[in-house]
Amino acid sequence: MANKKKTTLKDIANILKISTAAVSKALQDDSRISAKTKDAVKKVAKELNYQPNHLASALRKGKSNLVGVIVPRTNSNFFSSVVQSMEEVLNKDGYNIIITQSNESYKKECDSIDSLLFTQVDGIIASMANETVDLDYYEKIKSRGIPLILFDRGENDLNVDYIGIDDYASSHMIVEHLVEQGCERIAHIGGYQRTRIFNNRIRGYKDAIKKHGLPLDAELLLEGSLTQEDGRLKMEQLLTLENRPDAVYIAGDYAALGALQVLKEHKIDVPKGIALVGFGNEPFTAMVSPPISSVEQHSTQIGKLAAQTFLEHMKASEVKQTLNKKILGAELIVRDSSNKKSLF
Repeated sequence: MANKKKTTLKDIANILKISTAAVSKALQDDSRISAKTKDAVKKVAKELNYQPNHLASALRKGKSNLVGVIVPRTNSNFFSSVVQSMEEVLNKDGYNIIITQSNESYKKECDSIDSLLFTQVDGIIASMANETVDLDYYEKIKSRGIPLILFDRGENDLNVDYIGIDDYASSHMIVEHLVEQGCERIAHIGGYQRTRIFNNRIRGYKDAIKKHGLPLDAELLLEGSLTQEDGRLKMEQLLTLENRPDAVYIAGDYAALGALQVLKEHKIDVPKGIALVGFGNEPFTAMVSPPISSVEQHSTQIGKLAAQTFLEHMKASEVKQTLNKKILGAELIVRDSSNKKSLF
């Protein structure tokens, strides 16, 4: 059976009959160690498949060159695109990222924070889970004196950097579009109001509906997890109404996909019978039939700004965290699912 014991500096030192301090210095190309000793140390290290202990190194140097990233889920094009853009910027400055996903679970999010702090990351960039209400774990990050940057989902009370789009204005833009298409009874399937971005989208929806003097019935405003299955369930619920909507704005594309499936199963013409708008501009929105109108969230730019904000903190003499919002304008991509005027 193969020996799975991890090779240590002491193992290399014993073979070469030198001190562990000399081995450590040789591996770091210390000028005080001769070229002959360096070559010997590196040769034995390679033969024994020695792997440096980055945690111990980080503790010694006070810097790990690692950035922790927490996302609600990795199967979303928005979050994967943000992470990719973030990584490109950070890699150029010598940083690597550790990605964790909460799966919208507060407990998993807390566990991720503990793990990242234990790993001695130099900073954390995060988008909060749907379940998160208690901010103590995020305060724990701040108390360690390392940068905390939030994107897409964040809370003003934490007083840290935040990068995202204008969710309130986005809802206004969607309602305006649907009104222009002749829609008069617009429903909204939103995320949970306890999450700031979804609360802002709901507020934007309500204010835009009032502005146009349209009915703001409680039965037309539903909250949920915005999964594909949730979109199906909420759409079925709306179809049971005696006076059902002629348009549905959904705060997430996966839920919009589920809603579209239900409409097609019920043989309801989209957009003629019920117009549909999603949020996030996931790639599949342009591929389904009919293609789903959706809001572009500028994921690449968000990732770039989040990474640059972290680097700005690292270049400063000390980390000073304050509420600093970088808000990007959103863009509505109009497709056939809501473009009633294209029918005429």
